[in-house]
Amino acid sequence: MIGSLLYLTASRPDILFSVRLCARFQACPKESHLHAVKRIFKYLAYTPSLGLWYPRNSSFDLHTYSDADFGGYKVDTKSTSGSCQFLGNMLISWFSKKQNSVALSTTEAEYIATGSCCAQIMWMKQQLLDYGFNFKKVSIRCYNTSAICLGKNPVHHSRTKHVDIRYHFIKDHIEKGDIELVFVPTQEQVTDILTKPLDEQTFSKFRLELGLCEIE
Repeated sequence: MIGSLLYLTASRPDILFSVRLCARFQACPKESHLHAVKRIFKYLAYTPSLGLWYPRNSSFDLHTYSDADFGGYKVDTKSTSGSCQFLGNMLISWFSKKQNSVALSTTEAEYIATGSCCAQIMWMKQQLLDYGFNFKKVSIRCYNTSAICLGKNPVHHSRTKHVDIRYHFIKDHIEKGDIELVFVPTQEQVTDILTKPLDEQTFSKFRLELGLCEIE
């Protein structure tokens, strides 16, 4: 059941967080986990015609959203990173993944998520360059102002010296003009749908903003 759902997440980002969360208990599942998986199938049965829409009159600017749910996974208190990349209004890439280490602050969790998003952006820029598209200062939209300041400030502080050095390559790409960190309000952070459980109204709003709609 989990395997088939993981395959479906390639075209249904709205179930990615729920499926990834259930997949963590494959080694030793309980009855409650089975009920959770069945609820996902019920949701899919209720929305069989939902799919990603790619309008041909969309713009062609590359931008992305990055988010992290600090300590959201209660089993080991690790945070969940998520990001989604858009070409205009078209969703072309997305991921949701539990972080490898326990973050000591919201800033660290968001900074790690932004680093993963930056790596994805650099790969996409290189791929698009082969087709003649050269993007400068691709915006990474994040709602944590501390993580944004950390990315722009070249000085290491005592509060951030524990952050692994591999995540600080963000600063290098900001200085080169490859990316820029942009603040986005929480209510407009569409990546929340990939990192945490939401109420029905917010879930439906972000699902529509991802480009998922009824396709006849």
